[in-house]
Amino acid sequence: MTTLLITDIPDAKPVRLTVELPAAVYRDLSAYAEALTALHKKTATPPQLIAPMIEQFILSDRTFLRWRQKQTKNPSSQSC
Repeated sequence: MTTLLITDIPDAKPVRLTVELPAAVYRDLSAYAEALTALHKKTATPPQLIAPMIEQFILSDRTFLRWRQKQTKNPSSQSC
């Protein structure tokens, strides 16, 4: 493993959410934070990783991106 998908933690104004994660997911986030430090010399906590990981997931979902593009082009088809 030489490249992680998440290599930078954006510095933006956050929106606070409260979520419950399975312990195994939290352990994976902790391990990912350790890998980020070891491979890229960037320190992050598990909570800091959640937003970039969700963003990466959304950007990789081609079906969602196509749907979103259609909604933007045709706003009258959006439902409330």
